[in-house]
Amino acid sequence: MSVTSEYYMARAAEAARDAEAATLDNVRDRCRRSEAAWLTMAGRIAQGEEMRDTLATEKAARGGSPL
Repeated sequence: MSVTSEYYMARAAEAARDAEAATLDNVRDRCRRSEAAWLTMAGRIAQGEEMRDTLATEKAARGGSPL
């Protein structure tokens, strides 16, 4: 299964909603940390997706088959 940046962004949004709904400070803090972690992972996946697209475009321009 391939995980996309949209999946991570959805989890980050879920964590943000949980943080907003939390009544306890420690739960809110945990949710905010979770949100930050999901956003970091989404950024890494997005970078990989962008790099893969760039490499495929460059390879196609050289006449090779895309990845």
